[in-house]
Amino acid sequence: MPSRMLKCIPICQYERLLPLKWRRSVRIQLENREKGEKPSFYGQLRCAGFIAHTDERTVDCLLTTLQDNVTHGHLSHALTTFSLIQGHAFASNFSHFFLDAISVLLVTFTKFKLLPGGKQLHARAIASGFDKDIKFVPKLVSFYRELDLLDDAYFVTSCSNILHPLSWNVLISSYVSKGLFQEAIFAYEEMCNKGIRPDHFTYPSILKACALLSNIDYGREVHKSIGACSLNSNLFVQNALVSMYGKFGDLATARSIFDNIQVKDDVSCNSMIYAYISMGKLSEASELSETMHEAGFEFNILTWNMIVGGFVRAGDFEGALALIRKMRIRCKTLDPVTVVEGLKACSEMCSLKLGKELHGFAVQNSFADHNSVQNSLITLYCRCQDFKNAHMVFKSIQGKTIISWNSIVSGFAKWDCLEEAMLLLRNLLLAGFKPNYVTLAGILPVCARFSNLRHGKELHCYILRHEELATHLRLWNALIEVYARSGRVTMARQLFDLLENRDVVTYTSIITGYGLQGNGKIAVHLFKEMERSHIKPDHVAMIAILSACSHSGLVSHGQHFFQTMQNIYGLTPYLEHFSCMADLYGRAGLLDKAKDIILRMPYKPTAEMWATLIGACSVYGNTEIGEWAADKLLEMKSQHPGHYVLIANMYAAAGFWSKLAQVRTLMRDMGVTKDPGCAWVDLGAGFSQFTAEDTSNSQVEEIYSLLVGLAKHMKDINTENLEYSETEEGGLPP
Repeated sequence: MPSRMLKCIPICQYERLLPLKWRRSVRIQLENREKGEKPSFYGQLRCAGFIAHTDERTVDCLLTTLQDNVTHGHLSHALTTFSLIQGHAFASNFSHFFLDAISVLLVTFTKFKLLPGGKQLHARAIASGFDKDIKFVPKLVSFYRELDLLDDAYFVTSCSNILHPLSWNVLISSYVSKGLFQEAIFAYEEMCNKGIRPDHFTYPSILKACALLSNIDYGREVHKSIGACSLNSNLFVQNALVSMYGKFGDLATARSIFDNIQVKDDVSCNSMIYAYISMGKLSEASELSETMHEAGFEFNILTWNMIVGGFVRAGDFEGALALIRKMRIRCKTLDPVTVVEGLKACSEMCSLKLGKELHGFAVQNSFADHNSVQNSLITLYCRCQDFKNAHMVFKSIQGKTIISWNSIVSGFAKWDCLEEAMLLLRNLLLAGFKPNYVTLAGILPVCARFSNLRHGKELHCYILRHEELATHLRLWNALIEVYARSGRVTMARQLFDLLENRDVVTYTSIITGYGLQGNGKIAVHLFKEMERSHIKPDHVAMIAILSACSHSGLVSHGQHFFQTMQNIYGLTPYLEHFSCMADLYGRAGLLDKAKDIILRMPYKPTAEMWATLIGACSVYGNTEIGEWAADKLLEMKSQHPGHYVLIANMYAAAGFWSKLAQVRTLMRDMGVTKDPGCAWVDLGAGFSQFTAEDTSNSQVEEIYSLLVGLAKHMKDINTENLEYSETEEGGLPP
């Protein structure tokens, strides 16, 4: 019963709720003993024989027993011993032993996070007058900190009226470790207002709070107070100042403080190097490391790994690998973290040879069994399309984690190996793992690229059944794209309308879907809605809306958006944007404008752009621009057979037979052959492939019979539409 009650009572009410007689009984007994008055309750017990004669050695022995019980985890014996110490200590006026006993038990309750027991000890301390003891209060603050009761920790510290900064240091560092930086500053200010002088343990915590709050003004004020306290030469404080100014981006001040440190340690160097790396100053970080090395300072492997990681994050992969080579000379060895960073660099560079060298090094030094190294190896081999080795490493992992599964699944998905990725996903489920957000985020975009509605629906159902996945907007964006690219724009729009929170990717996905369906006006409406929602479009969103305008012939809208992206949003057009504009003008028959924008753009035209222009010239019969574009395309010596077929068809339609013969001769000389037309049909149990004049299918007779019927039906519909159009132009028939 007392435990339940104490668990619910805030600490600030302890002294108010404890009986007055209990709170002061021990103090009164001690005063009576000094006056020669009647013995205390424990004294009476001792006189009656219930407690034997006590001396300091007995109590000290009991305290040793208590510590031994606590060390070996015998908590029940420890509590019994504590009761004996309490009786003996107060019976013989050895109250300091009781304080030691409470402290020992409180440390144990802190370790095991036993809140009721800790609160009962606190209550005993209040009753015994130890609740404001300079040694006991910091332990009490640590207890409440470990149990995340920082309000209670603050109350204990604030009410202690102890002028030593230790308990305040514990409180401030607790606030900082929990991310409560503003509360840490408030505690620091109250500490100073009470006349308590901060020490070299106070300042590192408060400087860290200022840095993580990006409160540069207050950080400079604290720096001034450090000078007033003559702590400028303390290494802990100097390191904290370097770190703070580094996080502020004030590298000049950080470097000045660093240079004034008389005896630097690893933390000093790491703080300065990290400051350079975080600001992208990789050359300065390398220069500092070389300067320190020449001065005889040897970096540990943690510092080296930090520098290598900085190079990898900055995209300087060759620089990262060069540093790893230097590490092998200076440090004589590498650790798993170094190998992981090196494998990341090799993955980004698609350098299979260097990656295999690191793999061999990891095997030789027994790093190959580290889970992080194995996951990085899977990523490397998948990036380099060495799926055999990727799968071999994956199978060799003894204790697979969801990260291991995600590495292999996303590795296959990256190269559009959708069926293999889905098979791995099924194996993941069979192995008892649950796919997480990362797993599905790797596969869904592939489903969108392949317009694979079946797999997309499967993943959609899985997301709906698992609420923890439904909060990730990226998954819903991918699902919208799957449905949109599969022609199910209505379903995509339903998902879009259900979302409370949307971002630029959400709008881009749905705009792309409407654009592919030729619903450019709806796409324009959605784009304007995005603007009204204060969501700034990016380069991909601009490609989506320009493409939608192109497919729907909305020339004026396309021109407006092309100008808006530059003048209002400050986006520099990429090659893809110019390509969309060339396609927009070409589809609308504005061939001169299409030619002009290709010539004016600051990029070299691609073969696809010339092919787009040639196709538009064929439709509108502009042989002049068509021939010019064809010559440009032929100069590129493209290996795409469709480009030559496009040129040949244009020449055939214009009656340029000699040029048609030249194109066919060029194709033969270059070894370019036209692949037969191919289509995939999803029959529910997978995709079936069909090619032109294909007779390999077992149901070929039924298929061709159906095709003939469909062709006749389409021809009849086309004839009816043509007759209807002529009737509309010439009036009603007689």
